[in-house]
Amino acid sequence: MPRNTKIVPADLANLRIIHYPDSRLSRPSDTVALPDESLLPLAERMFELMSAVRGVGLAAPQVGVNLRFFVAGPVAQGDDRRVYVNPVILSAEGRQEEEEGCLSFPGMTCRIKRYGIVTVAAYGLDGQIFQQTGQGLLARLFQHEIDHLDGVLLVNRMGTLARLANRRALKDLEEQFEGKSSA
Repeated sequence: MPRNTKIVPADLANLRIIHYPDSRLSRPSDTVALPDESLLPLAERMFELMSAVRGVGLAAPQVGVNLRFFVAGPVAQGDDRRVYVNPVILSAEGRQEEEEGCLSFPGMTCRIKRYGIVTVAAYGLDGQIFQQTGQGLLARLFQHEIDHLDGVLLVNRMGTLARLANRRALKDLEEQFEGKSSA
């Protein structure tokens, strides 16, 4: 039996996107020991969850799984889906500052400064390493999802003005989380 089957949740149907301030979002993720197709059921469930809320990327920590991989479909077409296991940024250049949202911060967006062109290397579920260069939205997606794998959240990237502008939304998420944990 492949090693990863022991770390993939058994109850994938009940997997949900977790929201700030859940502490699982702030933990750096564990490297996937054997990138292989044993992660496929989890990746498929993550694609379902991401698509249901019209997202373009979703990292495993966002569903409470502390593994270093994410799924992406930046054009929102079925054939534009890809899984990135143990991704690393090889190079980054240029600058962009755009509105950015996060599925773990529903309804919240803010302007975030990122690199404009990013090249990543990652493993696919076939165990083969690949490289991909993205610019614009794809470069932003790479950086955002790798931030999740490192335990870095949107709130950590916000400037002072963005924090002030979103303080009510952040407080609402904190109150919702406290209500769920005490229930």
